[in-house]
Amino acid sequence: MSTSHPRRWWILGVLCLSLLVLVIDNTVLNVAIPSLIRDLHASNSDIQWIIDAYILVFAGLLLTAGSLSDRHGRRRGLIIGLILFGSASLAASFADSPGQLIATRAAMGVGGAFLMPGTLSILTTVFDDAERKKAIAIWSSVLMLGAVGGPTLGGLLLQHFWWGSVFLLNVPVAALGILAALLIIPESRGPAGRPDLAGALLSMAGVTALVWGVIASAKDGWSAPRTLGGFALAVVALTAFALWERRCPEPMLPLALFRDRNFSGASLSIVLLSFSAGGCLLALTQYLQFVLGYGPMKAGTALIPMVAAAMAFNGVGVVVDKRFGARVALAAGLILLTAGFAVLASVGPGDGYVKLAVSLVILGAGSGTAGPAAYGTLLAALPPERAGVGSAVNDTVQQVGQALSVAVLGSVLTAAYTVKMPADAAGPARHSIGEALAIAAARGDATLARTAKDAFVHAMSTTSIVGVAGGIAAAVLAFSVLRPKPRAVPEPAPEPAAEAGH
Repeated sequence: MSTSHPRRWWILGVLCLSLLVLVIDNTVLNVAIPSLIRDLHASNSDIQWIIDAYILVFAGLLLTAGSLSDRHGRRRGLIIGLILFGSASLAASFADSPGQLIATRAAMGVGGAFLMPGTLSILTTVFDDAERKKAIAIWSSVLMLGAVGGPTLGGLLLQHFWWGSVFLLNVPVAALGILAALLIIPESRGPAGRPDLAGALLSMAGVTALVWGVIASAKDGWSAPRTLGGFALAVVALTAFALWERRCPEPMLPLALFRDRNFSGASLSIVLLSFSAGGCLLALTQYLQFVLGYGPMKAGTALIPMVAAAMAFNGVGVVVDKRFGARVALAAGLILLTAGFAVLASVGPGDGYVKLAVSLVILGAGSGTAGPAAYGTLLAALPPERAGVGSAVNDTVQQVGQALSVAVLGSVLTAAYTVKMPADAAGPARHSIGEALAIAAARGDATLARTAKDAFVHAMSTTSIVGVAGGIAAAVLAFSVLRPKPRAVPEPAPEPAAEAGH
């Protein structure tokens, strides 16, 4: 008998709307950066803090927000997240200094920390095992649609309105989400227990320090004091968190969850998926704009093949998962991702868009096939009372994977570009294609521009080779760690009783 909620598909629509506003906002910001520099007189340091303030607060609060939602109500947590996110977005759209925008972005991070895990935890409670992965496929399609559609929408808004319009867009969507959540979504919560204040503080300190260290490594290098300090604090705080959670009678995050191979294997697979996706988009957006010369809106549109393939193959992933199991679906998706990186690695300076489009389709197919299996396996391993904090684990490992991706693959991209540039090139031109093209345009130096573009294509190929190696390792790991879920064996029907007189 189905245990799904009768309004589950309407509920999924509300959850996807809530998710869309969050994802679009974070991708649309990248398109608005030139406008922020021009209109708010933001420095490079200001821009970094506008981006990082959200990431640090969001990642640091995720586990605590998920635990609070389990305790006090998941619908309540989602509505609080939408109220905070919408209110902070309204304030951000009318900020008149970089400092104000940094503060409102941090407030948006608080809202996002309640909003993001709420969407998955509620999905987990209203869909039963038979339909959950199909629902997750739709959820992850919306995630991909928002991630790639954000720059296109941002480019359109910036062509006709001021930079604040990219934040103001969130307000009516958040208001609609709040109304729909109140009318449609049922409240659910885990058993009430004693709050784990020490666990909450240690998890916030540890995850924030970890993400800080990764962000600092991308800007200052792996041996910089800020980087090492961040990682050292992360090790101390997360170790203390693990020790505390083991002895706490009512822990915020029961570490026994990680003894389940499917939970820990799916968590690691999500890190690797996020790692691949983040590095891929980092290189692709620069290739489209700097090498092919696309504007922000056209660059966003150029990524549509990846979105379309991901959405189509989400359904394929569900079918493969249902027929052959999660580890086959996850491994197959990772192998497709590896093949996409291999095609991307072969893109040459004169290849243009066609070969890139082929790689985008394969990358999208891989992400679409692997996503539902990874998310579904992690959520299926959770006890119902831990849906909120378990969903927060999923979101936390995604954030760490994306941050590591930008730091590690960004460093590889920059190093490979620098090595390929001639030694006599101007200092900034040797480290950034954007700087090189600006210098070339100012001097009318077509040779420098062509050299910088060739060097960047070489660097993108080098980064893609790292993606190939990582994809192969991840596929092997997923197939080795995940365990097939035992199929329920139907009980034999009772034999009819012998009729009297026979």
